[in-house]
Amino acid sequence: MLRLSKKADYALIAMKHLAQKHRATSTSAREIAEQYDIPIELMAKVLQRLVRHRLLVSTQGTRGGYTLSRSSNSISVADVIEAIDGPFTVTACSTDKHDCEQYGKCSVRDPLWQIRERIAATLGTVTLADMAVDPDPVVTSPVAVVRKGA
Repeated sequence: MLRLSKKADYALIAMKHLAQKHRATSTSAREIAEQYDIPIELMAKVLQRLVRHRLLVSTQGTRGGYTLSRSSNSISVADVIEAIDGPFTVTACSTDKHDCEQYGKCSVRDPLWQIRERIAATLGTVTLADMAVDPDPVVTSPVAVVRKGA
C-alpha cells in the first residue's frame, strides 16, 4: 500500500489552507494547528521544514506567520511531499543504490521503477491551486414528483 507520512499529510493540509488564503495574509502555525486539530509543535516543525525547502516564507512579529513562497500554481503536491519525506519511493530498492542481494536477478525492479516514475509524474502535475479549489456543491437534479391521479 502506498501511504504518505503523517507529516506529509499535515504539510499538504497546511499548504492547501495557505493556498486558499489571500496571498498577502500570513497565517500562524497555531491557527492552522487549531483549525485542523493538529499538535502545534508538530505543525510548527512541518512548517519550518517547508520554509527550509523554500515552499513557504516565514515572517516574525505580532502579525507574522507563514505565506506561500510563490504562486499556488507553481507548487506541486510532489514538491510538498518531497520536502517532508524526501524522494518518493515504492519499494526499498527504488533508489540507485545497488546494495540489495537480489539486484542482479530481480525481475520486478524495472517495472516498479516505471510505476514510481508515473506516480511521481502524476503528483507533479497536481498543484496547490488544484487542491485549493473547493469542489462544486453537489447539484441534484430535480426529482420528478408523481402525484396520485396524474
